[in-house]
This record gives sequence, C-alpha cells and structure tokens, in this order.
Amino acid sequence: MSRQIFVNFPVSNLAQATAFYEAVGAQKNPMFSDDTASCMVFTDIIYVMLLTHEKFRQFTPKSIADARAVSEVLVCISAAEKQEVDDFINKAIAAGGRGDPSPVQDYGFMYGRSFEDPDGHIWEVMWMDMEAAKQAMPQG
Repeated sequence: MSRQIFVNFPVSNLAQATAFYEAVGAQKNPMFSDDTASCMVFTDIIYVMLLTHEKFRQFTPKSIADARAVSEVLVCISAAEKQEVDDFINKAIAAGGRGDPSPVQDYGFMYGRSFEDPDGHIWEVMWMDMEAAKQAMPQG
C-alpha cells in the first residue's frame, strides 16, 4: 500500500484558502470538508487539509505560527516538465498568491520556483531531469 501525505495548514479565511487551492489545481473533497476544514486533493497520495485556526488548535497545544512572519515549513511538489513549474506559479499569482518569495533555482538539470499562499505558507514547485542530474552530481 502506498503511503498518503496530509499536510495540515491553519488558515485565517477558509473560503479564500479553498478558492486559492482550487485555482492552483487541487480539488475539494466534500466528504472530508465542512465549515471548519477543506480537504484539498492534489493527487491520490497528496492532500492538503485547510483548517480554521479554531480547528487547528484541536490538534496541537503549540501556538499557531504566522507564516507571513516566520518560516514553519517549506513544502515542495514535483512537476513533470520544466514549463509546468512556471504554469503552476502563474496560477498561484493569478489566484492571489505571491510569486517567487524565494530566489528562482535554475541549475539546468533542475528548475524550481516558489509561491506563497494567502496565509503565507510557502510552496516550492520543482522539475528535475534525473539523468542529467546523475551526470551533474559528483559520484560517491
């Protein structure tokens, strides 16, 4: 059985966050969504749970980080081809996200960019040519 990953994000405006993630390509699963959470499906193994602050607090005794002010985590998702990286970032910008909060990475065999969602969570989108990467990396 393949493992699934559920990334849980606290969000300040659930409707806005849901619309943003739909705009960048995720689909809302209504079975696991309500007025406190939206289950956003990227693939059959990658899910993002958008949780109101009240709901998020049910899962941790820690303070909720303001992702606009501090780094909490960097999430990276792969792209099948280089152009898909730019397409993903452009969708995020059009949906109200901030493009390239981190420098663009272009190493020839690997290309990556990033975006910030409306709550400040940073996502990286990365493409890599594995054969070219093997040639570029030192052996050992």
